[in-house]
Amino acid sequence: MKKLLFVMITLLALSACQESMDERCAREAREYTKKKCPVLITRGVTIDSMVFYPDTRTIAYYYTAEGVIDDAEALKKHDLRGIMLKELRNSANLKDYKEAGYNFSYIYYSTKNKGTRLFEATFQKKDYQ
Repeated sequence: MKKLLFVMITLLALSACQESMDERCAREAREYTKKKCPVLITRGVTIDSMVFYPDTRTIAYYYTAEGVIDDAEALKKHDLRGIMLKELRNSANLKDYKEAGYNFSYIYYSTKNKGTRLFEATFQKKDYQ
């Protein structure tokens, strides 16, 4: 009887500790930002933070551009939207979030003109599937 009670309490405790997909996403975004940001992704591009917006179920990645690509026209010439969409489609790390239908947003800001948004692309499920 004691063993059965112990098993039931353990199962109840484990099920109570499970977080929802949105809670997991918010936690992972906070942890990624705290532990890894800012980090240089490639020459001229630094990821500053990752944020989850539960109201729109959007995972947003905030970047800073510098040097040659710190220019909205330069980013347009390189089809950044197409590159980001291809990366999203091929990302195995985001599989669970893509299957759940999350939105993904990529926002680039200027280093030389602080606060100037150079580029933004948001992808919905219909875009990446």
